[in-house]
Amino acid sequence: MGNNGSAGSPGKGPGHGISRRSLLIGGGAAAAATAAVAVDEVRRVWWRVPGVEKPREAGELDYAPATWVAASDGNWRRADRPDDYGVDRVIIHVTQGSYESAVKVFQDPAHQAATHYIVGQNGRVTQMIRELDVAYHAGNRSFNERSIGIEHEGFVDRPQDFTTKMYESSARLTAAICKRYGIPVDREHIIGHVEVPGTDHTDPGPHWDWTRYMKLVRAASTAGTKSPRAS
Repeated sequence: MGNNGSAGSPGKGPGHGISRRSLLIGGGAAAAATAAVAVDEVRRVWWRVPGVEKPREAGELDYAPATWVAASDGNWRRADRPDDYGVDRVIIHVTQGSYESAVKVFQDPAHQAATHYIVGQNGRVTQMIRELDVAYHAGNRSFNERSIGIEHEGFVDRPQDFTTKMYESSARLTAAICKRYGIPVDREHIIGHVEVPGTDHTDPGPHWDWTRYMKLVRAASTAGTKSPRAS
């Protein structure tokens, strides 16, 4: 990091400048740093080459507490995030139906939409699309590419559908996603579907308690394995 150490300090002998050895060491360090940057850049570009993708296994989870149920290929597209598209948003949805109906439509290629996760009223979490892939959930291509989508079982006009178990489980999931991608835990980066530019959706609706939810996400972000409690 610079030449403030003794190896780079001026000597008292002839030539009073930086020694040849220091130059060689400094040059070697700079070359190594440049090489590391180059390797990282090649790695990022490599995943963009047609036909090349990151290793993946069927049914592999990004969030360990979830269970895996695959969405139809027609409801998402393969990607290699965050190397090809940076992830900086979590988008909150409401299913306008039951958990089972959401799973069913996400398995239907004609639906042409799905989220990465579904959270049930009982707190169960199902992952249907890998986080590295782009889910068709936001109604906005740019936001699809940059976000993780989470559905919540229920209806926007029924506040009783948003249970304590749902809030707590979803908060832990969102906190884990934010930690994984370095997403700030705030309302600029954790948003509702209604806040996506150009959308015609209203979810999660007026009964979604953002103050309560964000408090839980922040608690989960700092609590480690401890379970946050809804108040």
